[in-house]
Amino acid sequence: MGYHRLTLRNIYEAREAVAQFAIRTPLIYSPCLSTGCGAETFLKPENLQPTGSFKIRGAANKLAHIPEEERRRGLVTVSSGNHGRAVSFVAKRLGIPATVYLSENVPQNKVQAIRELGSRVVVRGSSYDATERWSYEAERRLGLTRVHPFDDPLVIAGQGTIGIEIIEDLSEVDAVVVPLSGGGLASGVALAVKSFDPAIRVIGVSMARGPVMYRSLQAGHPVEIEEEDTLADALAGGIGLDNQYTFGLVRELVDEVVLVSEEEIAQAMILSLTMHGQVLEGGGAVGIAALMHGRISGLGARVVVITSGANVDIAVLMTLLSHQTD
Repeated sequence: MGYHRLTLRNIYEAREAVAQFAIRTPLIYSPCLSTGCGAETFLKPENLQPTGSFKIRGAANKLAHIPEEERRRGLVTVSSGNHGRAVSFVAKRLGIPATVYLSENVPQNKVQAIRELGSRVVVRGSSYDATERWSYEAERRLGLTRVHPFDDPLVIAGQGTIGIEIIEDLSEVDAVVVPLSGGGLASGVALAVKSFDPAIRVIGVSMARGPVMYRSLQAGHPVEIEEEDTLADALAGGIGLDNQYTFGLVRELVDEVVLVSEEEIAQAMILSLTMHGQVLEGGGAVGIAALMHGRISGLGARVVVITSGANVDIAVLMTLLSHQTD
């Protein structure tokens, strides 16, 4: 199925599988962001999911569709952390053996969380792209079923259930701000909200350090770029030179992509904690950062910001807080 054949029907069909594992997150009004950006602003806190990120939605829908024979052989995936945790969580509940490949750059708190869910963890490779190549070898050798982190119609449809919930709770929304990395979240959400109203703007936000989808869109085709250390580690990694779905969907449906700096991400993480009592990892806070620092114009009257993950190393968060008080 080409990306152009993914439809709103696929997202609605994903809701049943997603509901078995994920919660329906609310919209939380943000007085401080509303004042700052001149639009009524609501947070969609996917950081409240059982695995701490939106990734549980796509994993639930994908694993629900894997045939029994393939389940018995087991699954393999590669992840920057949150997807691996989501797959491990769902696989454990379904009794499916899972192997998760992680690069050496994945924070230890995310590695440990995946191990505690019972998956076989393989840390190998100095970048996401290198680790992915190692996982292909295991897939072939062991006959495992691959669960792609983003470039899969079932995963995209699972993430798109967030967009349906936004429309149901705030049908008059004018803009949705979405963290952007491989594009599974942005693709699914954009397809859902624009199927309701094509005039709704979807803005993707990436970190300035290693924004591979942003660079790919500039080039007009998927590219590989060097990974850099970033607070938004969940957004690190490539989109695949053979990308089949998300690059095309993001190019077609996402209206604008903006970048935020490390300092801006840190400030957003602190604001989330101090003003909303919400712990966010860097990748989950990039949308807030974009609004705080005026990176997006023409938001309209009502905007929703998806806060996509909470799985930050607490030591990192404490360091950011201590620097604020220095």
